[in-house]
Amino acid sequence: MSQYQKDIEAIASLREAMGSGWRDITPEYAARMKTQNRFKTHLDIAKYTAGIMRKDMADYDADTAKYTQSLGCWHGFIGQQKLISIKKHFGHTDKRYLYLSGWMVAALRSEFGPLPDQSMHEKTTVADLIRELYTFLKQADAWELNHLFRDLDAARDAGDSAKEAEIISKIDNYETHVVPIIADIDAGFGNAEATYLMAKQMIEAGACCIQIENQVSDEKQCGHQDGKVTVPHADFLAKIRAVRYAFLELGIDDGVIVARTDSLGAGLTKQIAVTNEPGDLGDQYNAFLDGDYITSADEIQNGDVVVKSNGKLLKPKRLQSGLFCFKEGSGEDRVVLDCITSLLWIETEKPHVGQIGGMVNRIREVVPNAKLVYNNSPSFNWTLNFRQQIFDAWSAEGKDVSAYDRARLMSADYDATDLAAAADEKIRTFQADASREAGIFHHLITLPTYHTAALSTDQLAKGYFGDQGMLAYAGGVQRKEIREGIATVKHQDMAGSNIGDDHKEYFAGDAALKAGGKDNTMGQFENI
Repeated sequence: MSQYQKDIEAIASLREAMGSGWRDITPEYAARMKTQNRFKTHLDIAKYTAGIMRKDMADYDADTAKYTQSLGCWHGFIGQQKLISIKKHFGHTDKRYLYLSGWMVAALRSEFGPLPDQSMHEKTTVADLIRELYTFLKQADAWELNHLFRDLDAARDAGDSAKEAEIISKIDNYETHVVPIIADIDAGFGNAEATYLMAKQMIEAGACCIQIENQVSDEKQCGHQDGKVTVPHADFLAKIRAVRYAFLELGIDDGVIVARTDSLGAGLTKQIAVTNEPGDLGDQYNAFLDGDYITSADEIQNGDVVVKSNGKLLKPKRLQSGLFCFKEGSGEDRVVLDCITSLLWIETEKPHVGQIGGMVNRIREVVPNAKLVYNNSPSFNWTLNFRQQIFDAWSAEGKDVSAYDRARLMSADYDATDLAAAADEKIRTFQADASREAGIFHHLITLPTYHTAALSTDQLAKGYFGDQGMLAYAGGVQRKEIREGIATVKHQDMAGSNIGDDHKEYFAGDAALKAGGKDNTMGQFENI
């Protein structure tokens, strides 16, 4: 007997036990509603998705071709449509996640209006978005299952027992749209206690994976902008432990923490690390400080700070802001130390497999199974970067590149050239190459839907307010939805109209006032 049929029988037995007051409850209707709501709380979601991520990490350890991917999103509807598209095109959601970008929360979700990525938005906005995303993904389950239930009723009405059995099998083996979300907690929004409290909110909203970075919380900058200031390892490890305690308190024992290092692009630190003995983490951190070694107290000026480093007295270089400078060129060494101690995400200034792989090889000398998350960032000019990489590689090989101006390689003049084709192929295989050669378990794009929303809106506005008028929508949007089989063309159904109609029938029987009658314009999109 299928699970669906078992649920029907269990509710039928319960109705019988409860007596005449339950006589109008239809067991199959109740079983359907139960099936449509697989996750009773968002903590159930966190437990379920944490298991998925742990399994995927084990799969990657066994085979680097089994890396995972995600796209950033800033609204529940965007995340929902993303997963509906994934299921439509690939038949499953395996190894495909969602990413919640702090950048997009700041730019698109704050009550202050658009803000830069500097942790100035409301702290609760991230948890609110996680909750919203999973609410929309659960609704996608209910929406798709509702269509299966209607198909099941149609098969029964037609007396097609084979079709009925096929549909019941689909219901029993239904794959949810709910997938892991990697959620950005920025630099923790305060001290370790603040980080713990916010992590709890995010986990209770459904997050199985929290990403945190080693920047100073009140000086936080976007990973691809200047002015980044990092903290000593002890400070960052305290916040990582705070997140772990939050997972453990809420029963998500296998929750995942993605710890991100911004050291490659950060030239400043707000504080000198505490050190108790030569060679400890604090001492290693301080060894990267830029400054002058001194031999006498006469070299110390009013307000100078002096530390003992490498057995000598170092007077670190301090700016008017009070921040201390790191040595030029020390970024990669600091990244390696960060990753050995705690970190799993390297923020780089360009997408270059060789650069990432070189750092990972050094990390793996100490941590053999180190895995990275990598931001395939829209802050990179992917086309220009890879065209320049091909140009440089061809030059090193002695190929004639005189037809190309390296500084102008972004020009459309080069779009049809062999160099452009070679660069595009490198972009296409970048994720597979980096996962094989540089230990990258998860590839994400932080804010792709920020750009897709802008691009599609630009195209619609250009035509609609120009000479195309209504054809800009009919031909540029709706007709494409129909041709591509995108569910939103029936937007009433996508928003839950059919689910609501069926519930009305469950609750009121023949007296139900339904929206899906003969005058519903959604009927114009049937059988197309």
